[in-house]
Amino acid sequence: MRLDKFLKVSRLIKRRTVANEACDSGRVMVNDRVAKASTTVKAGDIIEISFGNKTVRVEVLDIRDTTKKEEAKDMFKYL
Repeated sequence: MRLDKFLKVSRLIKRRTVANEACDSGRVMVNDRVAKASTTVKAGDIIEISFGNKTVRVEVLDIRDTTKKEEAKDMFKYL
């Protein structure tokens, strides 16, 4: 699955356009490498997102095309 779509479906970032902008500006890293929006994400990958002065680090647990709000948090775990 594309990185920007995963960020939206897992609700780490609310909108896909915002996820695209974050990736384009170099604020998203996958496995310690700066990632583009089109980067493929799979289970076991470590995603690091910089939100201003706060950094969020998560491990991908599951990949789903669609999910309910309650189940979205089961797609990743915070590190």
